[in-house]
Amino acid sequence: MSDTETTAVQPAAKRKRGRPKTHSDTDRRSDIIDTARKTFVELGFSGTTTDIVAARCRISKQTLYRLFPSKSDLFLAVVAAHRQMMLDLPRPVDEDAPIDTVLQKIFMIDIDEAAENERQAFIHIVMREGGQFPEIAEILRRDGIDRSRQILADWLSAEAKRGKLVIEDPLGSARMLMDLLFGAMGPRREDFKSRADRRRHLEQCIDLFVRGTRPS
Repeated sequence: MSDTETTAVQPAAKRKRGRPKTHSDTDRRSDIIDTARKTFVELGFSGTTTDIVAARCRISKQTLYRLFPSKSDLFLAVVAAHRQMMLDLPRPVDEDAPIDTVLQKIFMIDIDEAAENERQAFIHIVMREGGQFPEIAEILRRDGIDRSRQILADWLSAEAKRGKLVIEDPLGSARMLMDLLFGAMGPRREDFKSRADRRRHLEQCIDLFVRGTRPS
């Protein structure tokens, strides 16, 4: 018998199967929210449907409904994400920068023009359609403005406890800050000659607040 005949037949190497790439629900939610925000801006609340959002995300309607059971739930998630585009809160627990520096970060006064345009586009659609749809108005009041004010008030209260501010009414102070700064961040950009001019104004607003609350 030849060497070839006596050599044991080696078993064929098993082909490794590649595991299909999967996306976590967290990643998928983030993608859906980003697509939904752009769709709301483009088509408005009335023109946006969950079918359109699912198609643009290239996912099944069942997947979308599992994560966001209704268009109102989807809009709520967009509002919550947009809140992060307006106020960078909460802050790191170990942050120990000067108050004015932190407030500049919280209100993102150095936001780039592209991000600012996205922020303003969503504000515009909200202002245009908020009065037409009661569910929008309620979501914006509860989960947008009121929630943002409370989170800011909580931060101010914590800083006061650390002795960095003197504040008797954190919620009222939060309202004051938001009125001062968001008023200058509104759509009436012609009030300022340039972005740099507006930034100086925002810095002055923050400085005014800090000087008024600085411990003696």
